[in-house]
Amino acid sequence: MSETAEQWTADGGGRELRADCSRCSGICCVAPAFAASADFAIDKPAGQPCPNLGSDSRCGIHRDLRQRGFPGCTVFDCFGAGQHVAQQTFGGRDWRDDPATARRMFDTFAVMRPLHELLWYLTEALAVTAAGPLRDDLAAALAETGRLTDGTPEELLGLDVDAHRDRVNRLLSGAGEAARAGRQGVDRRGAVLIGADLRRAGLSGANLRGACLIGADLRGVDLGAADLTGADLRGADLRGADLGRCLFLHQSQLDAARGDHRTALPPRLRRPAHWSLTVTPVRQSGARSSGGRATGRRRR
Repeated sequence: MSETAEQWTADGGGRELRADCSRCSGICCVAPAFAASADFAIDKPAGQPCPNLGSDSRCGIHRDLRQRGFPGCTVFDCFGAGQHVAQQTFGGRDWRDDPATARRMFDTFAVMRPLHELLWYLTEALAVTAAGPLRDDLAAALAETGRLTDGTPEELLGLDVDAHRDRVNRLLSGAGEAARAGRQGVDRRGAVLIGADLRRAGLSGANLRGACLIGADLRGVDLGAADLTGADLRGADLRGADLGRCLFLHQSQLDAARGDHRTALPPRLRRPAHWSLTVTPVRQSGARSSGGRATGRRRR
């Protein structure tokens, strides 16, 4: 393993993989487009500042986003890409100062965010992968991805980020399989389980990569060793569920779901403030029969 790969393995290359809005210029409030929906109260074209964005690059309704119809903002995480683009890639320049710079900055952010997301997943994968060829490959991919994020705007904009992500995802999928060895459960990879009652589905050790679990009932379910890479948990009911030993769960996924004080979480994640503290009886998952059936498949 190269010295660079060893550095990334040990400390993630010193990279911040959680958003620090105090060091950004509100890029995520300008660059993406969003449409009026359950997640956003208004339409906003790409490249146009959200009307709630202040001149200080802070959200004017941050404390009341859910109540004001912007829950989508509360669950978005750039994985630290925003401050990296603002402070490193563009040397502290503000998109407000020059329209040409603004366009390049927004386009660069669209490349940087998936790279930072991969850095997060690779760091997590290394933590659960034993020494051997797969771990070496993960460390090399982490180092390579880190080097890519340090490129110039021109280098980043010329990168085929989809091809790089496909290569890394193959390694991540292998890491998930290895981590679930001996506990492999049902394969619900990419399954569409919107609103499904999964309390009796037997999801311990399940492959739920990219599964659509919007509004699914997961109360009391044991998700130990389940691979939740990219699973859509918006509105999913996690009250009383055991997520303590699941794989590749990110904070933004929890923020999008519902839960309570009984929901067991991995030590690295925090309980979302909006989760209810009300004690409600929960039926424990038992039988292996599936309470929800996939109505389609999504690619991941």
